[in-house]
Amino acid sequence: MSFPPVLILASTSPRRKALLEQIGVRHVVCPVAIDETPCPNEIASVYVQRMAADKAKAAHMPELMHVPVLAADTAVILNGNILGKPRDYDEACTMLQALSGCKHLVMTAIMLRAQDWQRQALSCTEITFNRLTSKEIEAYCRTDEPYDKAGGYGIQGMAAAFVSSISGSYSGVVGLPLFETAQLLTRAGVRWGLAT
Repeated sequence: MSFPPVLILASTSPRRKALLEQIGVRHVVCPVAIDETPCPNEIASVYVQRMAADKAKAAHMPELMHVPVLAADTAVILNGNILGKPRDYDEACTMLQALSGCKHLVMTAIMLRAQDWQRQALSCTEITFNRLTSKEIEAYCRTDEPYDKAGGYGIQGMAAAFVSSISGSYSGVVGLPLFETAQLLTRAGVRWGLAT
């Protein structure tokens, strides 16, 4: 027997889909396309929250109008600068060289929107990278991992070996902070695996 989804995920990220499945949320994926360019002088926390809100608004599935929408956006911030997704090998190498031996922040904002209700949450995690060699950076950037991820790395992949410490939400760094997500789902009355 198949059950209807309780949530629309406004993302095609396989990582966000897997995280929702991890906590037992029945959902359907709705691809969205928005302009992800930061506004002039926009600070990172405002940027990720604006992106999550815009993605939630852009999700449109007429046959599921009554189903709540969840959207998220993740940014890597180094010295106040937002690092987006690298466009090519050289940009990926430059990002990892900048992150090498440094602390940086990963912010993920989530937006849950129902018909007459919407709430946001923000997860901030501090990551410290070990000092990386040029060979490590070049070898990593020859893989597929850096190119669809903010900051040019995925903590759930081989780049986990670069991380010497993490303070905050691991799932938030992957792309969907599960504690905050579960809290919002519960407040909205959306059923998930451990909710009663």
